[in-house]
Order: sequence, then C-alpha cells, then structure tokens
Amino acid sequence: MTTDMAADQRKEPGVVIKDGWSGYSLELFNYPEHYQGDLECVYIPHGVIMNRIECLARDILEDIGHHDLMVLCVLKGGYKFCSDLVESIKAQSRSANRRLTTRVEFIRFKSYLNDQSTEDLHIIGPDDLSMLKGKNVLIVEAIVDTGKTMRALLQHVETFQPKMVKVAGLLVKRVPHGAAELPDYVGFVIPNRFVVGYALDYNEYFRDLN
Repeated sequence: MTTDMAADQRKEPGVVIKDGWSGYSLELFNYPEHYQGDLECVYIPHGVIMNRIECLARDILEDIGHHDLMVLCVLKGGYKFCSDLVESIKAQSRSANRRLTTRVEFIRFKSYLNDQSTEDLHIIGPDDLSMLKGKNVLIVEAIVDTGKTMRALLQHVETFQPKMVKVAGLLVKRVPHGAAELPDYVGFVIPNRFVVGYALDYNEYFRDLN
C-alpha cells in the first residue's frame, strides 16, 4: 500500500450535518445588533469550527511529513479558514519539533451573484503562479458545492507543474449535481442551505460573524 493510499483510508470524510438540523437558537449567542432579523440560527458555533480545523491540520501534517507547504487561499470567503488552518498547522508542527515552512499566496474567483452560483467564473487574483512548480500545494477553500470553481482552479494550478496538490474545504454542500469528489480534507458536509459568517458573505455582508 502506498503512502497516498494509506492517507486516503485514514482521513475522515468530514463531519456530516443532517438535513433536519435546525441549528442553535440565536438567543444563545452574542452577535451584532445590526444583523437582528437577518439570521435564522447559528448553524456551526465558532468553537466547533476551531476544533475541526485542528483535526484537519493534524491530518495535513501527517500527509506532508517534513515537506514545506505552499498554501493557496481562495479569497474572499476562505481567508479566515486559511488563516486559522495555517496557524494550527504551524502550531502542531512546532509541538512535534518539526521544521515546516509555509508560504501563503492568494487567488480569487467570482462565481456568485446574491445567493446563486452563476455560469460565469472569473479569476481576479494573480494568474502567474510559477512559484508552485515542484512544490507541495494546499488549496484552501471555504465552501464547495457544485465543484465548478474547484475544478477550474485545479486545472489552472496543474499548468504550473506542482509536485502535489491537495484541497482543504471547510464546508461541502450536498447539492444536486454537486462535486463528484470531496476535497482531500473536509471540515463539514452540510445540507443545501445558504450560510454566512466566518468570512462567508451575502453581497459582502456577514463576513464579520464568527
């Protein structure tokens, strides 16, 4: 059995949130007053997100070993997830007395209008990623639904001849005609609901929620 095959069998498919989950009452949490009336519930509390990120960081470290890591953060929605994930990777690396160098680059795709994924997909960030050649690359995306954005990004990244490419997705939605393959590292598998907070937005609102 190869190392990659062993890693694939070890990794969890993500924490699955069932369709009937209604979330936590807003009365249990503090949130900005100007969002009152706009939110239905707290679907995943911040502490649960952070705990899951620690688990993902552990799995990533087990897979890459002592190799350096190029992190490609998909903006804008992925910036908080990426920041917390990289910090957890570095902290766990130090605890294990490993010397791991991480470098973060940013890329942005635009595929949403209001709360709907559109047919048009535009790359807004840098299109020259020649620094990825021969490197271990981790793509960090906040949410994966149809998989269209991720497939386009993977095709784009592969043109720069990286050594290895893995994908970490905080959320994977169960949607009709969804992504055929899950990301390599999955935080939560959720129903087809529109979620905001933790840098995910609705027309640039709600990114500041935890």
